[in-house]
Amino acid sequence: MSFSKWIGGALGWSFGGPIGAIIGLAIGSVLDNLSNGSEGSFSGRDYRTTRTRQRPQTQSGDFEVSLLILASVIIKANGKQDQRELDYVRQQFVGMYGKERANRAFKLFKSINKQQISVRPVCLQIRQMMDHASRLQLIHFLFGIAKADGIVTEDEVKQIYTIAGYLGISPRDYESIKAMFYNSSDNAYKVLEIDKNASVDTIKKAYRKMAKKYHPDKVIHLGKEHQKGAEEKFRQVQAAYEQIQKERGF
Repeated sequence: MSFSKWIGGALGWSFGGPIGAIIGLAIGSVLDNLSNGSEGSFSGRDYRTTRTRQRPQTQSGDFEVSLLILASVIIKANGKQDQRELDYVRQQFVGMYGKERANRAFKLFKSINKQQISVRPVCLQIRQMMDHASRLQLIHFLFGIAKADGIVTEDEVKQIYTIAGYLGISPRDYESIKAMFYNSSDNAYKVLEIDKNASVDTIKKAYRKMAKKYHPDKVIHLGKEHQKGAEEKFRQVQAAYEQIQKERGF
C-alpha cells in the first residue's frame, strides 16, 4: 500500500482544520523525500479544505494523528529531544499498529516534529471532535512519553497540564492520570480522585466510578490496538484500590 493511500484511508475528521494543515505539510515533506514518483499526486490541500460540521465517531487514524502531533509537543517541551522519548513513541506505535504501519507513522512524525505546533487550535479541534475517553487516553500516553527518560520534568508537566485544559480534561482527571506515573501512597488516592481521609464506602464508590471511566470498552471504537493503553490505565486503577485496601485493612 502506498504512503498516500495509507494515510488517506486512515483518517476521518482530522482531514480538516489546523490538524489538517499540519498533516498536509508533513505529508508534502514525506512525499518529497520518497523516491516513488507515483506518490506525488497526493497534496496537503486535501487536508485543509475538508471540514466536518458534526462530530463523527473518532477513527483509529484520527487518534493516531492527534497523538503524533501532541507527542511532538511534549518531546520538545523542555527544549531538547531525548532519544529515549523518541524510542518510546516508536515502540508504542509498533506495539499498537505493527511494524509496517508504525514505520509509516514515524515518517510522518519526524516531519511533524520539524514544525512549530500551535497547541491551542490543535487541542480545540481534538476537543470538539474526539470523545472524552479517547482524550483521557491521549493524556495518559503523553505522560508515558514524558516519563520515558526516567523523569517527568516541570516543563513537561506544565505542557501536559496546558494540553489537558485545552482538551477539556478536568483537573481531577488530570491529577488522576498524572498520579499513575508517580510512586507514593498519596498517589493511590489521587488515582481514585479522593482525599486520603475518605471513608471506606467512599473509596469503594470511587473505585467503581473510576473502573467504569477507564474501562477498555470505552475506547473499543478506536480498535483493539488502542485497548492495550486503556487496559494499562484500568490496571493502575485496580492497583491503587488494592494498595488502599491493604493500607486500610478492608
